[in-house]
Amino acid sequence: MEREGEAPAATAVVRRAPSTAPSARVSIWESVRACGVWSKEVDKAELRRQVVMPLYLRRAVAVAVKAKDEAAGVAAATAEDQAGEDADGPAVAPVVVFVNSRSGGRHGPELKVRLHELITEEQVFDLSVVKPSDFVHYGLSCLEKLADQGDNRAKAVREKMRIVVAGGDGTVGWVLGCLSDLYKLKREPVPPTGIIPLGTGNDLARSFGWGGSFPFGWRSAVKRYLSKASTAPICRLDSWQTVIQMPEGEIKELPYALKKVEPGDRLEVSQENGTELSEKASFYKGVFYNYLSIGMDAQVAYGFHHLRDEKPYLAQGPVANKLIYAGYSCTQGWFCTPCTASPQLRGLKNILRLSIKKANCSEWEQVQMPSSVRSLVVLNLYNYGSGRHPWGDLKPEYLEKRGFVEAHSDDGLLEIFGLKEGWHASFVMAELIKAKHIAQAAAIKFEMRGGEWDRAYIQMDGEPWKQPLLQEHSTIVEINKVPYHSLMINEEQ
Repeated sequence: MEREGEAPAATAVVRRAPSTAPSARVSIWESVRACGVWSKEVDKAELRRQVVMPLYLRRAVAVAVKAKDEAAGVAAATAEDQAGEDADGPAVAPVVVFVNSRSGGRHGPELKVRLHELITEEQVFDLSVVKPSDFVHYGLSCLEKLADQGDNRAKAVREKMRIVVAGGDGTVGWVLGCLSDLYKLKREPVPPTGIIPLGTGNDLARSFGWGGSFPFGWRSAVKRYLSKASTAPICRLDSWQTVIQMPEGEIKELPYALKKVEPGDRLEVSQENGTELSEKASFYKGVFYNYLSIGMDAQVAYGFHHLRDEKPYLAQGPVANKLIYAGYSCTQGWFCTPCTASPQLRGLKNILRLSIKKANCSEWEQVQMPSSVRSLVVLNLYNYGSGRHPWGDLKPEYLEKRGFVEAHSDDGLLEIFGLKEGWHASFVMAELIKAKHIAQAAAIKFEMRGGEWDRAYIQMDGEPWKQPLLQEHSTIVEINKVPYHSLMINEEQ
């Protein structure tokens, strides 16, 4: 969706997202390569000319965000401009960076200091202090008001702006969700987003060419990240809204990805989803960009997140995180279900019914759930589980036989596959075999009921929660495509 009169950087050609990605086994090579040893060194002065805003504008944005008042930012800009302290022209492509200082072990805080050195403190926001929604609602509003008053430099900065997120997949999703509010508020253009990978899996970063891990020679690589963020082409990414309808009760320990729907907002959600919402039930909604899963993998993720919160000293980086994650997989009964356990505890089929809508179809179609599946994954990207390819690069004959099409991250379709016991999942993650293909869908509905289980585990983009279940009444999880795309900066290697 482009607005008439946008600057060239904002109207760059939006390319189709690639359909395949390299294996996760190249992530170490990516880390070395990103150091800048094999790439042209980026000149610091030239980088600043590319990405740094005029002094009065970056100070105005910082004031507006801190005060949560765009008028305060406008006043600060007027005072700075009249004082004549800044005569610089607008940046070629101004970049604002959000840093999750809790991601990547020790790298988050150090990265923030390095960014301050390179592009000024005012254009770097620590997500432990500033929410991305505050930047969208106050910082960008400040630029828009200045532009409305005839400030052409503010107008150019607003239209050319690009965002970089230093964090994991969950952090990137949080920022993308806040930026999507600009569509709803008719405040386009929406800045495209690039990534500095600080998380454990970094599948969003992998999918758009930003690498699978934070590079070894990161101080030099940061300049390259920023330079590429200002010049690389843009791709579209589908976003998927999830609405959960519970007969009673509430979800405790809500992740960032999920919010409770208040009674006054139910009509809006109903219109967005095309579904009637009961007055008696409780509702939650959220958006995911990479995947949603139900079952054992989400249970393992839930345990891992709790351990990391309780004992943060154990999770000091991606390698430590993965070792702890592997250990949890062995203790949760995924590899060896105890002999005393009821068979009904083994498969999702006993608690879950799956329905889908295919492309260009308005009717729900029930899909048979394989009895062996213990984890069901709904995938938007081609990368999952730290760059693995569980869906696989399928041959044309197989695609035709199953009624599938080649998967893209902007095709309006989700891939649904299953993982059996932990051994099957391990072979899938090692890319020795493919996951169990179940369906491709333009919309998905899960109907879950308790029994032997009084809860299920669900995660969206790596953020897990415990979902209460009842035996007498169904809990409904419905997934539909958001009517607009997120814009990603595709860092070409």
